[in-house]
Amino acid sequence: MDRRSFIHVGGLAAGAALISRGVAHAQERPAAPPRRGAAPGAQPAVVTPNGSTLPLRVVDGVKVGHLVVGPLEHEFAPGLKCEVWGYNGSTPGPTIEAVEGDRLRIYVTNSLPEPSTVHWHGLVVPNGMDGVAGLNQRPIPPGETYVYEFVVRHPGTYMYHSHFDEMTQIALGAVGMFVVHPRRPRGPRVDRDFVLMTHEWKINAGARRPDPNAMSDFNVLTFNGKAFPATAPLLVGRGERVRIRLGNLGPMDHHPIHIHGLWFHVTATDGGYVPESAQYPETTVLVPVGSTRVIEFVPEEPGDWAMHCHMTHHTMMQMGHDVPNMVGADTRALDRRMRRVMPGYMTMGTTGMGGMGEMEMPIPANSLPMRGGAGPFSYIDMGGMFTVLKVRDEPDKADPNGWYTHPAGTVAGPASADRMRADGIDPASGGKTPDSGG
Repeated sequence: MDRRSFIHVGGLAAGAALISRGVAHAQERPAAPPRRGAAPGAQPAVVTPNGSTLPLRVVDGVKVGHLVVGPLEHEFAPGLKCEVWGYNGSTPGPTIEAVEGDRLRIYVTNSLPEPSTVHWHGLVVPNGMDGVAGLNQRPIPPGETYVYEFVVRHPGTYMYHSHFDEMTQIALGAVGMFVVHPRRPRGPRVDRDFVLMTHEWKINAGARRPDPNAMSDFNVLTFNGKAFPATAPLLVGRGERVRIRLGNLGPMDHHPIHIHGLWFHVTATDGGYVPESAQYPETTVLVPVGSTRVIEFVPEEPGDWAMHCHMTHHTMMQMGHDVPNMVGADTRALDRRMRRVMPGYMTMGTTGMGGMGEMEMPIPANSLPMRGGAGPFSYIDMGGMFTVLKVRDEPDKADPNGWYTHPAGTVAGPASADRMRADGIDPASGGKTPDSGG
C-alpha cells in the first residue's frame, strides 16, 4: 500500500468511517540528553537528540572505537516500529566525535546477512581506508571484523555510511554523523552544539521493514531516526550562541529545514568553513542529499519554536491522496446513503484535512497516518520531520518536556466586535475595512 493509496482503509472510496475516541496522542515528549564535557578551547561537546556518541578509549595515543552494523528493531514514533539496519543498536548510528589531529582506530563488525563496509563521507583519509567495496577494500563478510585507522586532519561536520549495496543498506538506516572539532576554535564560541541527521523511509501499512527499493513517495520522514512527536526537543538559552549540524543521507530528497522565531547563518558545509564575509542570514537552509550544513544563531525571543522540513508532505505521517480532490464538495447525500450500510461513515477532506489526526479511525496495524502530537493549546497536526526548539532564560533549570508559559496578553486569540469597530473593521463584513475594495 503506497502513500497515495493509504487512505483506502476500511471501505474507503472518497471517505472513511471515523470513530472518535477523544483527544489522542498525549505521549510524553522525550527528554533532551544531558550536556557533556567540552572539546579543546572550551568548545562544547556535541549533543545528538534521540541518539548517542560513540565511546572512544585511548590506547597508546590512538582513540579506539567499535561499530557493529546489524539489524535492529527501531521505533520511529509510538505505534510505529520496524526492523531496520544500523550501528550499535540504533539508526542513525552513534555520532563519532574527535578532535583535529586525532588518530582513530575504528573496528567494524558486520552482523548483517550480507557483506558491508564503512565509508567516511567527506573525510580525507588514506585511499585504502575510504571504504568503497571492490575499489578500496574487500567487503567485510558477515560475522567478521575489519579495522580502519586514520588521522582526522580537517575539522568539520561529516557522516559515515555503508558503501556496499548502498541502495539497500543506506535506505535501511546504516548511516551516522561524524564531527571533528578544530584544535583551535574558529569563529565565535558557541554554547550548545547539536547534530541532526535527516532520513526518509517508505513503510507500507503493517510492514515489518521499510522498503529499500523506493525511489519516491517516502512516507516517514525523520530527524535522528524519529518522527514527531517522538523527536526530542532542542533546549537552548535566550542569548546563547547555538550551532546545529544537519546531515542528509536519505535516498532521494533534499530538505529545506526552516526554524521559526529567528534567523541564522550557514557557517560550514561538509567541504569546510564558510568565510564570515560569505555568510548571509537565512531562516531556511537546504540540506541536499549526501551533504551537511552547519547553522549558527543567537535566539532573542523565548518560547517553543517549530523546526521542520518545509516540504509539507515531509511533515505528514504515511499520508497520501490517491482519492478525488474533495475540498468544497457537498457530500451530505452521499454520507446519508453510506451510513445505511456503514454507520458512522463520513467523507474525508471536504473542508481540508486538518484535525484528522485527533480522530482515532480504524487503521492497519503498525501505521500512523496523519498523526501529529499533543500541544499546549491544541493538537499539533504536523508529524514526520518536525521538532521543537525550546528557548528559555534558564535552560539548564528548565523542563525539556514542559511547554513555554506565555506572558499575559501575548497569545493570539479571538477578536472582540468592539475592538474591531474601534479599529475601523465592521464585524459583519467578513473582516473587510470600509476601503478594502470588497
